[in-house]
This record gives sequence, structure tokens and C-alpha cells, in this order.
Amino acid sequence: MGVGILASRAIRPASRLLRSQHSNLILRTIVSKPELQSPEAAAVSQPEPPKNQILPPRNPVGGARVHFSNPEDAIEVFVDGYAVKVPKGFTVLQACEVAGVDIPRFCYHSRLSIAGNCRMCLVEVEKSPKPVASCAMPALPGMKIKTDTPIAKKAREGVMEFLLMNHPLDCPICDQGGECDLQDQSMAFGSDRGRFTEMKRSVVDKNLGPLVKTVMTRCIQCTRCVRFASEVAGVQDLGMLGRGSGEEIGTYVEKLMTSELSGNVIDICPVGALTSKPFAFKARNWELKGTETIDVSDAVGSNIRVDSRGPEVMRIIPRLNEDINEEWISDKTRFSYDGLKRQRLSDPMIRDSDGRFKAVSWRDALAVVGDIIHQVKSDEIVGIAGQLSDAESMMVLKDFVNRMGSDNVWCEGTAVGVDADLRSSYLMNTSISGLENADVFLLVGTQPRVEAAMVNARICKTVRASNAKVAYIGPPADFNYDCKHLGTGPDTLKEIAEGRHPFCSTLKNAKNPAIIVGAGLFNRTDKDAVLSAVESIAQANNVVRPDWNGLNYLLLYAAQAAALDLGLIQQSAKALESAKFVYLMGADDVDVGKIPKDAFVVYQGHHGDKAVYRANVILPASAFTEKEGTYENTEGFTQQTVPAVPTVGDARDDWKIVRALSEVSGVNLPYNSIEGVRSRIKNVAPNLVHTDEREPAAFGPSLKPECKETMSTTPFKPVVENFYMTNAITRASKIMAQCSAVLLKK
Repeated sequence: MGVGILASRAIRPASRLLRSQHSNLILRTIVSKPELQSPEAAAVSQPEPPKNQILPPRNPVGGARVHFSNPEDAIEVFVDGYAVKVPKGFTVLQACEVAGVDIPRFCYHSRLSIAGNCRMCLVEVEKSPKPVASCAMPALPGMKIKTDTPIAKKAREGVMEFLLMNHPLDCPICDQGGECDLQDQSMAFGSDRGRFTEMKRSVVDKNLGPLVKTVMTRCIQCTRCVRFASEVAGVQDLGMLGRGSGEEIGTYVEKLMTSELSGNVIDICPVGALTSKPFAFKARNWELKGTETIDVSDAVGSNIRVDSRGPEVMRIIPRLNEDINEEWISDKTRFSYDGLKRQRLSDPMIRDSDGRFKAVSWRDALAVVGDIIHQVKSDEIVGIAGQLSDAESMMVLKDFVNRMGSDNVWCEGTAVGVDADLRSSYLMNTSISGLENADVFLLVGTQPRVEAAMVNARICKTVRASNAKVAYIGPPADFNYDCKHLGTGPDTLKEIAEGRHPFCSTLKNAKNPAIIVGAGLFNRTDKDAVLSAVESIAQANNVVRPDWNGLNYLLLYAAQAAALDLGLIQQSAKALESAKFVYLMGADDVDVGKIPKDAFVVYQGHHGDKAVYRANVILPASAFTEKEGTYENTEGFTQQTVPAVPTVGDARDDWKIVRALSEVSGVNLPYNSIEGVRSRIKNVAPNLVHTDEREPAAFGPSLKPECKETMSTTPFKPVVENFYMTNAITRASKIMAQCSAVLLKK
């Protein structure tokens, strides 16, 4: 039994006696460790470890690895007697992490600037008169750092007591409970009670929009959210107001947080001041099952963790991947999960003669489709894969349509005659992380902020870090970094290609210039001439070299890169207008008005979206959270989804449906398992079976033949009209509908 408990029990009877004699007198017993009552004396009496003692090696916190760009810049410091080598410029806190010591912190974040205002990371440094803030102190050669001394412990205990002074005791009703830094650190480093008996202060909650819930009384003024908004999201929405006890975080004037990355403040807030509004009071984190998978709402392939309870997806949070999304995700990725349980297709259905759908068995639905497909000519069969399709399902669909005698199979977003012979002509050749090495950006017909929010965040990071210059050709757009608008269409592009534009000198003098071309240009009739002009700019300005490939194409959809690798390309512009049998595999953005009235349409998908209303037969499929599928992102990085929840109703995986239909139609495909499908993919596009690897393009644009077409004068048009409504899942989401209504209104 602890000395403190014995002491408190011994004092308790006497305190009762005193309380009965003097009812107004209150005695409060503060029990602390003896060494913390006099830390200086305890530090003096602490024995020094023997000088020649060999200490066992320690592993860095979180398995981190230290990269020395220049070995001569390494310095040696001593952390609790352990000698560690760190690069010059590391802080004391980072040196401690390399030594395997986890220092408590609230305001410090490795991806944000240093604030040094919470003082929780205090450590003792030899020859320093008082404890120092380790997050702001640079490590110096030979520095002796002590993290476990009575002085450091007492300092942290005092800081924690101050932080808890005005913090409400909301833990039972706080959504941060169970994953709260303040809870964890008060248990590990705090005292067993506080001495503050005055009234706690309260702060009015702020309205930041439909995504972020605020309880600002819980705020500890660490300013992480302020620094994230200005440094990563690139918006000046949040700031610190007032001083002293009146200090609070707000939005200066009453306005919403309009950034497409606003949900990330939920993750970086160390307390329950900023939490998810849609997730409020839904579940505790220990009730959830986490599944590590990837996002398919855009072509970036952000790494995410899907938290589910039973058959329901409860929330989506980011997963660390330095090469793709770092540790951020867009609001569309984070909050569109409620669309996974709305407007779902759960049973096979056939349209009756009266125009109504009726549920049937899989056997009956496939039999009807199998009979109809043999009644049309082979060149009148069309298959279109949707923007959320995985590589396996597209491979099976292509094989099935080809076996029926037709070549009319393509993916949404790939227009007629898109050049897919060279992978360099549709991939981001620099890679997403490689954009940080660029010093000049030329954006052609693309708006990364709405097309690929995480790519835009990389550009914003590069502009902040190295003052990189950004120029843009396209319709007027809102950028969150300094950007020079050169023009709206091909005329400006032609001027740069011919060397007549003032921006040519900037490109010429750049060390690592990067050109980013939007995939929306693939749908233009003069796309070959536009892309040829871009390639001539690249050749004239040394954009493509053996050590640097700065010619990039930013794709729009998760399925686009894999579709181009597998050869799902539209051969004829009139294929859809002359079709008699149309197979739509999750293709909701197809112009159904072009489909002939007498055509038989099969819709296979997971949501009752636009194309369902034209369908004759509906085949329910599983969503990306319910299946195992391969996706390739815009830089050629292959990843796989992992099933997190069971499928809805009688839905099946896409590739299994097409495989079963091939058997009913009499053109049996030669594989029965997903491994068999992947071995078939290996023959067509081997890079798609090398998961978690980026396969760069082998050849550059110099192999392309010259283009004889001329560019039209039609200006470039925006491809994404509504950032929050881009696919079947987001269009079914109630949260995304609220964002569209509130954040996009002018």
C-alpha cells in the first residue's frame, strides 16, 4: 500500500474532528511523491551511472528511421546516458525519439511549425538553469539530456495541473474519450488531484460548418488547428483571439471553415475541442473494428482506416503513407461513408412490362441477360466500366465482351482514341511525393484543389517550403497558394510552345520544372494537338531528363489508370449510339440520352444512381468497403482494398457477376477465383499484380509521332463542378449534400 494512501487515511479522522468543530474550515490534503516535493535535493542525491557501463541499445519511437543526407552533419547527444547520433538541426524532442524516449507533447506536431506554447515537453538539460521546452530547443553536439529526473517530472506535473485547471470534466460525454492525448498524459504525467477551487472558465462554441463539431471550453490553446489551417490547408480561417484567460480560438468574423481538408483538424486536436459532427455520440473507439484499406473517391488512392461496428461503417480516418497522402485525407474521403448505406441495390431486379422493377433470383436475372445478348449482333454489344471499378472486374468485363465478339469496352473518363501505348502519357511521372522537388509548376486544364485534394496539398506544401512558382492555364479557379493565371485556353498554351509568352523565361530558368495536365483534356476533340503542344513545351524547357521527369497527367477517377493499363479504350465515337446491348458496370456518368430507345441496358452496381433509371435489368454489386480489389493511382502505385463490412443483401463482387454471366451466355471464362483473374492480369499488365509498388513509365514522350492536328480556340472547361458530388457514393451521402448546400452557396 502506498505511503500517500496511508497518510491520507491517517489524517482523515482528525480532519473530520476539525470539520465538526469549525464547519467553515476545509482541510485539503495534497499527496505527492517525496522526491517531487524537493526535486532539487532528489536530483543531487541521485547516483550517477558508471562511466564505462554499456547500456543496451534502444529502438526509436514508432520504429522511425533517421536519414542522414550528409554523414558529416551528424552530431552526438546523450539521452538519459544513451549516446545517439542525429542530423544537425534536429530538436531535443526528436533526438529523444531517436533514443527511444517518448516525450509528452500537445502543441508539437511533426508536420507543423513549432509553437512551443504548451510546455508539456519540458526536459532537463545539463548546465541549463531550468527545464527547457524540448520541441523548440535545437540539439547541440555533446548535449546531455535527462528526461526522467525529478525536476522534469515535477515540471510536467505542474504544467498538467495548469492545463486541467479550466478543462471541464466531460470525459464520459466527450467523443474524444478513449483516444484523447489529455487523458493519456494526465494519467502518465499528472498529479492525482488538483488544487484549483475557483470557477472554471467557459467559452462559446464556434460554428465551423457541417463537418467539425466544436466544444471550445475543452480547448487547451495548443494552436495545432490554427497552424494546420494556414500551413497545410492554405486557408486563413482560424486564429487566436484575446489574451490571458480570455484567450480562445475562433474565426475572427463569423464564418465557416471552407477548406476541403477541414476534417483533419479533428485528428490533430489533442483534446475533445474539435470532433466529428456526423460521428457525434455514435460509438466509442474501443467498440470499432479497424480495417486498413484505400480510398477510391479520386485517383490519389489515399490510405485510410475504415472503422466499422457490425455491418455498418461508422467512420473513416487517415492512415500514414508518406508517398501518397502523408497523414491527411480530404473531407470527401472522410465523410462520404454514410452514402454506403443509402440508396443501395440489394437484390437482382428486372423491369416489368408496366415499367416497374421486381426482385428476382440471380438465376432468373442472369438467364434473361444471357438470352438477350445472343439476340444482338456482336458489334452492337457495348461494355462500360464505372469510375469506381477495380482492375479485376474490368479485366473480366473486357474478356467477356471480347469473347462475345465486340471491342466496344471502355472506362468512364477515357474518350475516343486516348493514347495508352506509353504509360508516360497518362501517369504522374514525377510521383506525388516527387512534386516537392519541383520549383516551377505549370497547371494545364486542371484544378487540383477539387480534382485531387491531396496532390494540391503537396503543391501547397512545396510553395510554402521553397517559394515555388505556380502558373495556371484554364477557367478562373480558386487556389490556396499564390498562382499566376496565364490564360483560359489553347491560345496561351500555343504562345508558350512557340516561346512568345513571358512565362517561358521562368520555365527556362527553372531547375526542376513540372507540368501537370488535367485528364479532363482527354475528352476534347483536339486533345492530340493540345497534348502535343504540352510535350513540345516539355522538350523545349528541359522538363524531361534522365534524372527528372516533370511531365505529369492528373487523372480523375480511381479506375482510370488501371483501365488504360488493361486497354479499356473507346474505339469508336458512335459505338454507344448504335448499341443494342449496353452493359454498365457502375457507370453512372454515362450520357444515357445517347443510348438508343430499343437498346437493352444492364446496370451492375451498388447504388441506385443516374443510370439505374434507364436499366432493364439491375444486378447488385458490392462497394469498395465490401470487397477485395486492385486499384492503381494516378502515379502508377498499385494498392488493394480490403473488405471491412459484409455485402448488402444479395449483392456480389463485380468480377463474380460477369464470370457467372459468361457461363450462362455460353462463353465460359477460364478462371474461377480472384487469383485466376490476377494471373490473367499479369499477362496483360504485370505492374497491376505488384501491390504496394510504384512502377514508373519505361519510355518518355519522345517516342510519340508528330501530331498534324490544329488546336481549337475553345477555352478549357472545369471538369469537377461540385467537389462533394462526384460519384455514386458521394451523391447518396446526406453529409455531402449538406456540404454542397452550405459550403458551395455563393
